[in-house]
Amino acid sequence: MPLARRALLTAFAAGSAGAAVACASAVAIPSDDAPGAPDSTSAATAAARRLLPRHWRQITFLTEGQRDTFRVSGRTGDLTVSGDTPGIQLTGLNWYLRHIARAEINWAGEQTGLLPRELPGLDGTVTRRANVPHRFALNDTNDGYTGAYLDWAYWEHELDVLALHGYNEVLVHTGADALYHRVFQEFGYGEKELRAWIPGPAHQPWWLLQNLSGFPEPVSRQLLDARAALGRRIARRVRELGMTPVLPGYFGTVPPGFAERNPGARTVPQGDWMGFARPDWLDPRSDHFARVAAAFYRLQDELFDGPSTLYKMDLLHEGGDPGDVPVGEAARGVERALQAARPGAIWVILGWQHNPPRAILDAVDKARMLVVDGLSDRFPTVTDREADWGDTPYAFGSIWNFGGHTALGANTRDWPELYEKWRTRSGSKLRGIALLPEAADNNPAAFALFSELAWQDEELDLKAWFAQWAHARYGAPDPHAEAAWDVLRRTAYGTNRADSWSEGADGLFGARPALNSVRAARWSPRRLRYEAADFEPALSELLQVRRSLRDSSAYRRDLLDVARQTVSNRSRVLLPRIKKAYDDGDLARFDELTGGWLSLMDLLDRLLATDSRHLLGRWVADARAWGADDAERERLAYDTLSLLTVWGTRKGADAGLRDYANREWAGLVGGLYRLRWSTYFDELRDALAEARAPAKIDWFALEERWTRDPGPLATVPTGDTHAVATQIRDRLTALS
Repeated sequence: MPLARRALLTAFAAGSAGAAVACASAVAIPSDDAPGAPDSTSAATAAARRLLPRHWRQITFLTEGQRDTFRVSGRTGDLTVSGDTPGIQLTGLNWYLRHIARAEINWAGEQTGLLPRELPGLDGTVTRRANVPHRFALNDTNDGYTGAYLDWAYWEHELDVLALHGYNEVLVHTGADALYHRVFQEFGYGEKELRAWIPGPAHQPWWLLQNLSGFPEPVSRQLLDARAALGRRIARRVRELGMTPVLPGYFGTVPPGFAERNPGARTVPQGDWMGFARPDWLDPRSDHFARVAAAFYRLQDELFDGPSTLYKMDLLHEGGDPGDVPVGEAARGVERALQAARPGAIWVILGWQHNPPRAILDAVDKARMLVVDGLSDRFPTVTDREADWGDTPYAFGSIWNFGGHTALGANTRDWPELYEKWRTRSGSKLRGIALLPEAADNNPAAFALFSELAWQDEELDLKAWFAQWAHARYGAPDPHAEAAWDVLRRTAYGTNRADSWSEGADGLFGARPALNSVRAARWSPRRLRYEAADFEPALSELLQVRRSLRDSSAYRRDLLDVARQTVSNRSRVLLPRIKKAYDDGDLARFDELTGGWLSLMDLLDRLLATDSRHLLGRWVADARAWGADDAERERLAYDTLSLLTVWGTRKGADAGLRDYANREWAGLVGGLYRLRWSTYFDELRDALAEARAPAKIDWFALEERWTRDPGPLATVPTGDTHAVATQIRDRLTALS
């Protein structure tokens, strides 16, 4: 019997075999050929075979050497890569591919088609050692904003790519829903009422952060079983690659009515978060907490093939209320339970807003705490994390993307300077890097550059790095490619934290319509962080890259991103002109400009439709694939689609969550976004013609209707990226 199905049938002692069988038939979870992890050399070889099917036989992996150190050597067609884990070996392979073979494997596009039949050799041996022990990957929000319904094929490739880029600690949240479902059946809850408490997969990250529960619909048993099987497989592969799965720890979240069902227990109400009722918090000082935590870690072992050494917990996240529980004592209770179950384990906590407070840090063993800092490159006032966090070890992190925005850009100017300064100063507690964009698979240059911080053995020259990146990204030197990336280096990737932002501005096409709109998401920059006119030459340069270098997904992805960003930036030029025409009462000019606006949206949607990763239909189809019947498929489609639009309830949308995860994708630009703007322009036009004030539009009602029934959505890309990008360049030139 395949291992994945056997796990489904045997791992859920509290559930029915019938539900497990339904799960196995509804969602395909690939199985291992045999139980148990393969040896480290075969794990690296298996990854190389997946990534380089034409060349993997030319690479020999050896498991040897110092910790976190790779060595690469060999002659043409016969390479040797050594390291102490498969992940380190793959990191060495990635260094070779980029710097010697001039190839690129990334989470957003790759280029390996121009590799010669025999891989080139090296002069001598290259040795690199990581300059920090912790290389942490993935934000708590990743499972929502990257895609809660991605399958094993996606995760297998994503883990290979993270290993290639040197990461050794990966956050694994998939399957935590099944864990909580099992835990609280031991504390007086029925399995059905727990399924009503657990939110849909797209919204689960915020449940795990203790921000909400039970939205939008109860989850099914077959869905819980399928997600547990996938989570188990992810954790197993992370371990096979020599990396550490960072699992959720227990810090006190309980379902409603816990104290009533468990006499003597004490819970603290947590109030609201963005219009949602937060789950109650179980006092961590109590024996009841210790018992729940012990069950949590015991059952987690069963579900995920054993323990970890790192556990992610964000106590009192984003406004959590300790009530009359002393925060320091609460932290000691959480730590005590973790150490009782996992002696020596490290508590990983997010550095975000005012977290973690000193009351937590001063109460625990700092040697067993790691802060993954989400604000390293955000605020210029962040200068001394040793003082801020009382000498707690921390990882230098970046959140260059919020909610999955498609905006290009990151504060790369800050990274090499701040990282080296903070890492090497006297008394430094910087012990790692933390890759923390809220959604993965975007800004491939930022991903590659940030990942290299932990492996640099010399000063990083950004101008030279971007030139070399262009060479490897497309497979050969090209003056137009180098010129394009130099433009991008100076604009979208040339920003810094002086303005207290770490992400680029989102586009106005995705904004809820208003003539004075300056951003789509409430917490995004109000203006571009570079000059739009300085950015646009990158599009013309990329279009001129020679034809022989245009076949890779890396080139097509970059061309699409730059063309999309160029159109998106123009929205900030056009909207003030539309406003002026309206304010002037110039109906003819208003019609001309609004027609041009909608025409640009149509052209943008055509561009986005050329790439499968920019199809809203793919996102929705992924969710539907996990449903066991039509009713569940509809629920899951709403769960995933609402996250990008209204996010949650009307109250939550009004609190600022609507369009938080806006993105320029085909089906979204040409669907909801175009519907909103055309509805708005029609009403403004009628108001102008009739000399009256425009009627108020209930935007939430319109957005909710569309989210419930978006109509047909394409799941297969159409058109040619280069051809549509050329049309965009020509159209924008004519509009200038």
